[in-house]
Amino acid sequence: MLVVLTLAALPVQLVAHRRGWRLAATLPVWWHRRALAALGVRVRVVGAPCRDRPLLVTPNHVSWLDINLIGSLMPLSFVAKSEVAGWPLFGLFAKLQRTVFVDRTRRTDTARVNGEIAQRLASGDAMVLFPEGTSSDGTHVLPFRSALIGAARAAMVEGGHDRVWVQPLAIVLKRLDGLPLGRAERPRLAWYGDTDMFPHLIGTILLGPVDIDLVWGEPIPFDETTDRKLITRALEREVRRLVSAGIAGREPLRPGLPGAAAPTGLSKRPAVAGQAAGILPAP
Repeated sequence: MLVVLTLAALPVQLVAHRRGWRLAATLPVWWHRRALAALGVRVRVVGAPCRDRPLLVTPNHVSWLDINLIGSLMPLSFVAKSEVAGWPLFGLFAKLQRTVFVDRTRRTDTARVNGEIAQRLASGDAMVLFPEGTSSDGTHVLPFRSALIGAARAAMVEGGHDRVWVQPLAIVLKRLDGLPLGRAERPRLAWYGDTDMFPHLIGTILLGPVDIDLVWGEPIPFDETTDRKLITRALEREVRRLVSAGIAGREPLRPGLPGAAAPTGLSKRPAVAGQAAGILPAP
């Protein structure tokens, strides 16, 4: 089924991408949803993406499935490591979704990538950046890196915006064959470390039905006063909180409610940037 869908959609996407049709943004959403159905992946979405633009989404990274999961939500593009561009078939898919590729081995490449992300954000595209820089085992959230978050500030300059919205998103592996996934079973779905991609792909296809939650956190405004490193830590804490709550079977509490973590001190000035979103306490 997946092969037939791909053969039908690929030439259409090639033409739409080259001619700049709006279909080039919406057809991948259609394909990702049907790919998940063909793979037996059932998705539950908690919360909603921010409607305002520019928007930078910062999820945790668990598997190659993350692209299908997030790509099924709405039109958007990804920031990916440069090696992905050379992968058979997947590299072509990434290019057709207007992915921005970054060479993590070259520190000087960050400025180029930030500029490209800024242009895309300023033009109204929603961009997805995996701040961990690599995938995890599905149980833990790795430290977020702040370098590419700086593209948010560049987008304000590029597009003349007074703020950019940055929104955390948690990917939570929940059930396999209707049974809760424990710590020992999550690596069967998570693709991380030195695991070869294609054997893992085949293994995932042969698994039974899989249930995965996508949990949106509250969007945080990034303006000229926001400290890049502080907002990165706040995003990391929120994604980790949402993943932990999902694994434990608890519905995530919205920031500001009892028991929910609230990022503080994101601004370089006493007027904290996040207060406008209602997720930060007043000074």
